[in-house]
Amino acid sequence: MAFLKLSLMAFSFVFWIAGLAMLTVGIWTKISLEEYLVLSTNDYPNTPVILLGSGAAVLLWGFLGCFSAAAERRCLLRTYGLFQLAVLLAGLAAGLSALFYRRDIAEGFQSGLQNAVQSYAEDEEKADALDDIQRALHCCGVHSYQDWFESPWSLEQLEQHQSFGEHSNNSVPSSCCQVRRGCRNNPLLPGAPGIHWDGCFKKVCDFVSDNMFYIATSALGLALIQVVGIVLTCLLAAKIPNSVPETVPT
Repeated sequence: MAFLKLSLMAFSFVFWIAGLAMLTVGIWTKISLEEYLVLSTNDYPNTPVILLGSGAAVLLWGFLGCFSAAAERRCLLRTYGLFQLAVLLAGLAAGLSALFYRRDIAEGFQSGLQNAVQSYAEDEEKADALDDIQRALHCCGVHSYQDWFESPWSLEQLEQHQSFGEHSNNSVPSSCCQVRRGCRNNPLLPGAPGIHWDGCFKKVCDFVSDNMFYIATSALGLALIQVVGIVLTCLLAAKIPNSVPETVPT
């Protein structure tokens, strides 16, 4: 009985640390992947929100394990076990969704990036996200910088250039430049010097796919920890005798 109590109290502390880790991973995921997932045209389960909710709940309820073990209250232990089961299911949902939908998210980026290029002059949210991605990943366009040449934004630049006697629509946004100053991006010089030639599709897919894999394995690992806690909780609850009301002999 004493060993089970100490084991459950120790696990409750580890459980609280795991909740803090889940909350941290959820915040990091929400911040680092948000602008990338904006451009995906495929629907996906909101894994960051699942991690944030689970981590916050564990931080708030983590003390219940220590209290229920110290008080030796069977009802509290059962409540704690049910809560651990809920966290286990949430962690499995977050991890499995990140694994299974990793390819779907990646596939949605090709059409999402194409839409962002085509609507660059109209949709400011997608334009800002695309600019951030091109700067962060040192890429330009979907598959190459030449994807910009037939975009409505580049055709608008052509109309402006024609008024000055120029007839080239080989223009790309400044976010494609390797340096912020001295970059000839509008229009490009022959050979496109100073421009990132590689497209963003492969780089974005690799970035999101790799990070989703790490998030999935972390979520699954943290979820499987709950199995130990559920077993300890059930064993301790089974060891606690039922309270028998005192009877007055007649």
